[in-house]
Amino acid sequence: MFFWTVCALVFIGFFILTSASAGLLIKSEGANFYDTIFRQIIFGLVGFALFFLAIKIDYHVWAKFALPIFIFGFFLTLLVFIPNVGLSHGGAKRWVNLGSISFQPSELLKFGFITYLAAWIASRKLYIKSFKKSFLPFLIIVAFAGALVALEPDIGTLGVILAGGIALFFIGGGRATHFLIMMGVIGVIFSILIYLEPYRMERILVFMNPSYDPQGAGYQLRQSLIAIGSGGIFGRGFGISIQKFNYLPEPIGDSVFAVFGEEFGFTGSLFLIGLFMFFLYRGFSIALKASDDFGRLLGVGIVILIVMQSFINIAAMIGILPLTGLPLIFVSKGGSALIMALFEAGVLLNISKHA
Repeated sequence: MFFWTVCALVFIGFFILTSASAGLLIKSEGANFYDTIFRQIIFGLVGFALFFLAIKIDYHVWAKFALPIFIFGFFLTLLVFIPNVGLSHGGAKRWVNLGSISFQPSELLKFGFITYLAAWIASRKLYIKSFKKSFLPFLIIVAFAGALVALEPDIGTLGVILAGGIALFFIGGGRATHFLIMMGVIGVIFSILIYLEPYRMERILVFMNPSYDPQGAGYQLRQSLIAIGSGGIFGRGFGISIQKFNYLPEPIGDSVFAVFGEEFGFTGSLFLIGLFMFFLYRGFSIALKASDDFGRLLGVGIVILIVMQSFINIAAMIGILPLTGLPLIFVSKGGSALIMALFEAGVLLNISKHA
C-alpha cells in the first residue's frame, strides 16, 4: 500500500505540474514548458531508479555511513556560497550550478542529518535523559546543520530540520524539560531571524492580516486564495486554471497547490491531502514495526521530512502559516526534492522488509 501511495503521488504530481507549466507556453513560446516537463521526467526516472535501489539495500548500511553522509551533505551545501558555483534565486543561495544542471544540496543534508541523528540516538539509549551526555551534544548537532541552512537563507528548511530533530530526540526518550528548553531556544532564534530581515516580518504581517499590502508582500497569498477559492467544490477542470497564466507567482514552484485547488476544487484538494495523510499513516506504521531503534527512528524521521514539508507548503498557500518558499514534495518543480523523496521512500520500504 505504501508503494502504490508513492506511485500515486508521483503520477498525480506530474500531471498537476504539467498543467501548472502551461502558463510558460504563453510567456516564453513553449521552450521553457517542454524543458520543464522533460527535466521532471528525467528527475522522476532517476528518482525511481534510486527508489528501487534503496529498497534492495539493507537499511542498516545507512547507520554505518551516517556520519560520512552527514558531513558530505554539509560540505556540499557549503558550495552554494562559492561565487560562480552557488546559484541564487529570489535573494537566496540554495542551489549548486553545474552547467545545465543545478541541484539543491540541502536535500541531501536533511537526509544525512536525520540518518546520523537516528544512529546517534539509537547508540545512546542509556544516556538519552542526561543533559550533559545527550541533550547538549544534540543541540550541537542540530546547530551544526541548522546554522548552515539559515545562512542560505532557507528558514522553511530550517524549520523542517528542527522539527525532525526534536521529534527523533523525544521519540528516543528525551525529557519533557529538555523539550521546553529547546522550544525556548527555537523561539529566540526565529525571533532574531525575523528581526534581521524585514521581508520576514512582512510575511508575518501578511499571515496575521491577509489583506495587508495586496500588491506587494501579500500579493502571492492573495492570488493563491483567489485561485483556490475560484475552484469551488469540484474545480474548473484539468488544465483550465486562469491564475497560473499571469497572476499567480511561482505556479510551478511553491504555488502549485493553488493551481491544483483551482482546477480540482475542494474535493480534489481533500483527495491530495488524504494521500499525504495515508503516506503519513503507512510510513509511521512501517517505522513502529521496525526491528530495531535505528530503523524506527530513521523511518519516523523520513516521514516527518516529507509530510511536514508538504503540509507546510499547503498551509502557506491557504494562509494558515506564513509563506516559506518550501516546495510541495512529489508535485512542485525541482529534481533534488523529488529524487531524494523517492530515495527516502525506498529506504522506508526496506525498513518494512526487515520488520
